[in-house]
Amino acid sequence: MFFTEYLAVEKKYSYHTLTAYQNDLDQFSQYLTENYGTISVSDISHGHVRSWLASLLGNEVKATSVNRKISSLKSFFKYLRKNGRITGDPMLKVQAPKKPKQLPVFVEKSKMEVLTERILPEDADSFEGLRNRVIIELLYGTGMRLSELINLKESDTDTANHTVKVLGKRNKERIIPMPPTLSKLVENYLAEKQKETDKSLYLFGNKGNKLYPRLVYNIVKGNLGLVTTVKKRSPHVLRHSYATHLLENGADLNAIKELLGHSSLAATQVYTHNTIDRLKDIHKKSHPKS
Repeated sequence: MFFTEYLAVEKKYSYHTLTAYQNDLDQFSQYLTENYGTISVSDISHGHVRSWLASLLGNEVKATSVNRKISSLKSFFKYLRKNGRITGDPMLKVQAPKKPKQLPVFVEKSKMEVLTERILPEDADSFEGLRNRVIIELLYGTGMRLSELINLKESDTDTANHTVKVLGKRNKERIIPMPPTLSKLVENYLAEKQKETDKSLYLFGNKGNKLYPRLVYNIVKGNLGLVTTVKKRSPHVLRHSYATHLLENGADLNAIKELLGHSSLAATQVYTHNTIDRLKDIHKKSHPKS
């Protein structure tokens, strides 16, 4: 079994992740060939790896991207060692560069209210406008990922019980509650969808297939641009907004972790920084001693 097959079958990595791993390995292989000639995999040392990483950083590749490439190499050499292809591990002496902390970008609650309660309803007269509204409302109302949204099937929605079932990373299912208003909106959308000639099992179908991620990205970007000036206006910003607003309203961090489908609490704790910064700002503006 080849490495990428192993990742797909045993680890159940997504197509996107598999492509990223393959690209990282191809880049590393190309670097070795160009700088060291033909070299056996068993002869690769930590010096070769460090040299490649240094060249990446020298070409201003971001630390986050370099760290992902390190992760790809670690998995690759671990796989080789497990299958007896190598005895040592060149990654044991390789340290990942520190990456700057970046807080999640989110849209303020007041601006999301303007979008969902005023702007989106005005554009929902057509089927396309209604579809776009449901897409944005689902992303913000459930915090699901873009990949989870485009893979939704009609049968995944349970409007009677106000829930939606999503298939997350590594094929892990979770049930997310929907606000009653969102359930009603999905019901209306499904009723209108039945009138369309282009039928699809997917909730948001396009000629029987899933929607292209780029289309969803453009829908979100265009609508967020009407209410906010933040530079990043992707579907993930709606996920960040969902989590941040839950935390601001007193939701338990462990509950947010489950709703987002995070594997560890550490991934969820990043949202506490946004809340603390907001509290500091309020304190600075309001307290007489500030």
